[in-house]
Amino acid sequence: MVESPFDVTIEVGDVIDAEPFPEAEKPEMTKLWIDLGDEEIRSAAQLDYHYDADDLVGRQVLCATNLGSVRIAGFKSEALTVGVPSEEGYPVLVSPDEDVPLGALLY
Repeated sequence: MVESPFDVTIEVGDVIDAEPFPEAEKPEMTKLWIDLGDEEIRSAAQLDYHYDADDLVGRQVLCATNLGSVRIAGFKSEALTVGVPSEEGYPVLVSPDEDVPLGALLY
C-alpha cells in the first residue's frame, strides 16, 4: 500500500441549514451549515444540480474538515463536503446508509 503525504480527516456531520448561493461564481452552489457534534462548520458545495437546499436539511454528509478554509463570494467555507461526480459531472453526496454519531471519522 502506498502512503499518502496528506492526512485528510473526514467526519460525519448533520446539515442544519442550507440555502442557495447565487452570488458564487460557479453555478449550482449551495451554502451549508453543518453540525459535527462538538462544533458547527460551514461549507459551500456545488449541489443545486441534484438537490434543493431545503431537502438537504437533516441529511448526514461526509466532510473533509482539516483542509483549511476558503472564502467564496464572502462566505467562509471551512470544509469540503464529499461527493462523487454523476454522469453529467455534478456532485452526488456521499453519506452513511444509516444515522451514525456526529463527528464520527471515516476509516
